[in-house]
Amino acid sequence: MPGHLRDYFVVLPDSAAGAAVAGRLPVRESTGRSAAQVSTGPAPTGGGGLTVAHPSGRPWVVARPAFREVSHLRRGDDALVLIGPDRVAESVLAGLLEGARDRAGLERRLARLPGLHHVIARLSGQTWIRGTASGLRRIYHARHPEAGTIASDRPAVLARLIDAPLDDGALALRMLDFLPHPLSRRVVWRGVHETGAGYGLALPVAAPGTTAVPGPAEYRWWEPPAPELPLAEGARALGEAIAASVRAHVGGHDRISCELSGGLDSTALTFAARATGPRRLSLLTVAARDRYSEDETWARRAVELAGQTDHPAPTARDGHGHGPTGSDRSTASDPHADPDRQTASALEHRVIPADDAPYFYADLASCAAELNDEPLPVAPGRARAELLLGRAHATGSRYHLTGYGGDELFLGLPHAYQDLFRGNPFTAWNHLGGLRHQLGWPLLPTVKALLNRSSFPRWLAGAVTAEAQPVARTPLLSWGVRQSLRPWFTELANSLIVEEFRAAAEHAEPIDPWRGRHVDIDAVRMGARHFQAMEDIGTTIGLPVAAPFYDDRVLEATLAVRLPDRISPWRYKPLLVEAMRGVVPDALLARTTKDHMSSDEHQGLREHGPELAELWTGSRLAERGLVDGRQLLRLAAEPFSPVLVEHSISSTVAGETWLRTAENAWPPALSRSDRTPPLTRTSEAIL
Repeated sequence: MPGHLRDYFVVLPDSAAGAAVAGRLPVRESTGRSAAQVSTGPAPTGGGGLTVAHPSGRPWVVARPAFREVSHLRRGDDALVLIGPDRVAESVLAGLLEGARDRAGLERRLARLPGLHHVIARLSGQTWIRGTASGLRRIYHARHPEAGTIASDRPAVLARLIDAPLDDGALALRMLDFLPHPLSRRVVWRGVHETGAGYGLALPVAAPGTTAVPGPAEYRWWEPPAPELPLAEGARALGEAIAASVRAHVGGHDRISCELSGGLDSTALTFAARATGPRRLSLLTVAARDRYSEDETWARRAVELAGQTDHPAPTARDGHGHGPTGSDRSTASDPHADPDRQTASALEHRVIPADDAPYFYADLASCAAELNDEPLPVAPGRARAELLLGRAHATGSRYHLTGYGGDELFLGLPHAYQDLFRGNPFTAWNHLGGLRHQLGWPLLPTVKALLNRSSFPRWLAGAVTAEAQPVARTPLLSWGVRQSLRPWFTELANSLIVEEFRAAAEHAEPIDPWRGRHVDIDAVRMGARHFQAMEDIGTTIGLPVAAPFYDDRVLEATLAVRLPDRISPWRYKPLLVEAMRGVVPDALLARTTKDHMSSDEHQGLREHGPELAELWTGSRLAERGLVDGRQLLRLAAEPFSPVLVEHSISSTVAGETWLRTAENAWPPALSRSDRTPPLTRTSEAIL
């Protein structure tokens, strides 16, 4: 079934109505793992799922994980559930739960773990749920007419349970390239709400002697650390956080893979992954069509240097891997050795020829394979991502690592100089001089932008405009980047978008009072949201995909470093370079360039014009009155139109493909044979 949800969990109230909701949950589609592999302790509930119960025996947490592990512990009426990439030992859970008297106490103990888990806890009769500060793991909630408040990590599940209609205002917003805080939290289904990253959701119980249950309440559990650490100390903390995050994902796996683009981020993760001691590490590089690209050269250099680095013998989970397949050009550290007999990690490098890599906008119909939480502008590149993950899966990889998040964390956005100027104006102006020289910012506009003190609500109210996109030489020192309405948007779409921005501005508060930190954190959360599409593609293929840089501990370690040490116009990602010194060879840390793929996107508009024309024929967005379908059809035949040079169409394409998936995601009602079987109270079923 197109768009079938393959991974989710739901938190239910302790009532007969809550138990009835459990029976209406969609059955998880198989991803190639057996029920025995998926079930990690609690009772199966059908469709490869599992349940953790309330003290009453009714379902509390119903999870249908594809690859994530569910760890849980109960002590009396208190309980803790962690859902993440690795299984947390019962002794660790006991140390977390038994010493915690309240929510704050538990949070202090959770900070010892990599920040990659959904956390569901019950303390003193109250349930509370949270995701991650980075936004990689999110929480949604809705009010069910009989059961009351229910929560999930997937808005589509809640929308199904409450029969929620789509929200045209939220859909119109998703046709922009990105949504700033807090508009990114606008869910595309009415009646479904997202809890902000860094906030948790508390689900109170009825007061004694009453039946009325108060509504949910949000609470803040995370604050960014103060930027006080010098570079050397901060780099050590960051290196430890990256290593811990990589271990949490792939530690103990015998065969793993990494996307080795040749850039600094993927190179750092490649060496961090090799340090975990897998039996075989497959590295995949997609060759660029641009003859001036340097990525492949740097990727090959990384493989050569990695082959000269010794690592301890691994402790593998499973020695039954698969050998190389396909016709890719490949190299290995020892191609004649038996991979099952090697005592150190074997390297395998596959360079996917440029001609094999699809252009953007290829095979748009394949976007129906996953129902993402929302339309995501990365959808036009799905075929390219599927190729890479498919090749990784063919190597027998158990887990795939990517460098997503590295740019948002380590490049540093110019907005940060606003913060530096407030505390150290001479250093800020010195750094801005170097940045102005690189970006061509004129002097007077830069000074004006630097001295601007507009409030966040005022900026947000005017952050979308009908004017043309800002030119490349416009100084970027505000709360974000203004966006332009597209020429193919209808008046209805334009009015909905403008009203959404104005309404949000009335009560908006920034993520952080400091402008640069607000923009930095918002950029990380935006990237983490987009990465969800890659995770879902991996789930469809049968290969878990991870971006360790979105770990909360990595984010915290980065933000804790002093600004002039963390970003510099004269050094490329200085914090990451110092953090990986001694892990990554110095010759690779010396790279200061970065390749781009903008030509593949423009060429994709030409190569896949017929597919785009087919997409706009019978457009669902046009049926909802949000786009001009006739203009989009004309643009499909004019791929090099100045309109498409000035305005990106990728988010509109993403919205269209998402709508088509959402309308076919599941039938209006489940037949009796599709329903989850009743829960059984056995000693194994009740936690």
